[in-house]
Amino acid sequence: MAESSIEWTELTWNPTTGCDKISQGCKNCYAERMAKRLHAMGVEKYENIFKITEHPDSLNEPYKWKKRKVVFVNSMSDLFHEEISNEFILKVFEVMKNTEHVYQILTKRAERLLDFDKNVLKGKWPHNVWMGVSVEDNKVINRIDYLRKTKARVKFLSCEPLIGPLPNLNLKKIDWVIVGGESGPKSRIMEADWALDIMEQCKKADVRFFFKQWGGANKKKTGRLINGKTYDDMPDLDGVLADAGY
Repeated sequence: MAESSIEWTELTWNPTTGCDKISQGCKNCYAERMAKRLHAMGVEKYENIFKITEHPDSLNEPYKWKKRKVVFVNSMSDLFHEEISNEFILKVFEVMKNTEHVYQILTKRAERLLDFDKNVLKGKWPHNVWMGVSVEDNKVINRIDYLRKTKARVKFLSCEPLIGPLPNLNLKKIDWVIVGGESGPKSRIMEADWALDIMEQCKKADVRFFFKQWGGANKKKTGRLINGKTYDDMPDLDGVLADAGY
């Protein structure tokens, strides 16, 4: 567990680490850079650097948190990577089901997500689990269709790094959209019109909109204001937990 600087969550929890690149959004992967740094520092969890690794010892961590937390699951991996076993993913889901935190999962492997939903979970999602897919440009927009077909209680999109326009999004059954520009070295430009268009689409569809950052080499300098305002809308935490019986 680690306190997170990600604006839409509180903690990160990494029961798995490692990944590999499958689309243009992965090009400048921050997690890969971080894994190499942690490996160089001698952090045992990253002895395999960025190769997929399951960490059974990490499964107990959420039981130790005394207060309810909003938790981003696998900031350093993709839970639905093909090298992670269904058995281990189920163990992660059991932990989430048995604790009162709100968990946010994000994947680029939406096809496996839907298969897991149908054939392993059989549509029985814990109410405190939010499921999202990354949609960085129009080339991967089909990920939304896979997500939409799952039985996850809260469904969201992370359009970060936004590297192309996303006109005419189908936001049916989508609860939340996060938009952000790429940050760090070699970051690619996000046009203001792309972000503003998504914000307008969310408004028309009555979908909550969260603007994370403009990005760039210095994201603190570019900030996260649109027309002098921050957009921090999120799904209703209390409502989700009430539905879950907490």
